Amino acid sequence: MYTIGITGGTCSGKTTLTARLCELLEADGYKAEVLHMDAFFKNPTPNVTAPFTGIEYPEHNAPESFRLEEFYAAIEEKQNSDADILIIEGLLILRLEPIRSKLNLKIFVDLRSDERLYRRIKRFMRDRGQTLEEVSDRYLDTVRYRHDEFVEPSRWYADIVLNGANQLGLGAEAVAALVRSKLN
Repeated sequence: MYTIGITGGTCSGKTTLTARLCELLEADGYKAEVLHMDAFFKNPTPNVTAPFTGIEYPEHNAPESFRLEEFYAAIEEKQNSDADILIIEGLLILRLEPIRSKLNLKIFVDLRSDERLYRRIKRFMRDRGQTLEEVSDRYLDTVRYRHDEFVEPSRWYADIVLNGANQLGLGAEAVAALVRSKLN
């Protein structure tokens, strides 16, 4: 099985890239499985205190936010399936060595912070009914700091860095071509 890890900041295009890769590779007859790290959030999530405002928020951007042992077990299970390709997608995929060591291809989706914030505002207002202030305050209080601490440094483990601003069209095509060449 060929295993791909896709990471990047909040709203950078990780899920969009994952879906596009599946679409391209499945059109060629490959069977792809996907594992989203977000499915393994602890419930309830731990809290984090913002460094400057002192406001407490649910923590969704640090390793302690996830049921990691269950996530690692799910990866093992998927890698033992009959699929040709496994795509593991999430914020901390390249940050965590037990995941990174299982990857054949490591991808970091890069997007400037202002565009990630804009996308996050649109998504969280639409999907979660949050106000502009709720989304932007949390991003400015904690999310950007966790990005700098956990996500951004992991880009150095990536084999490929893709531009999330171009909706990943050509990037997805190039990655799909690379995967096809490795599987043939």
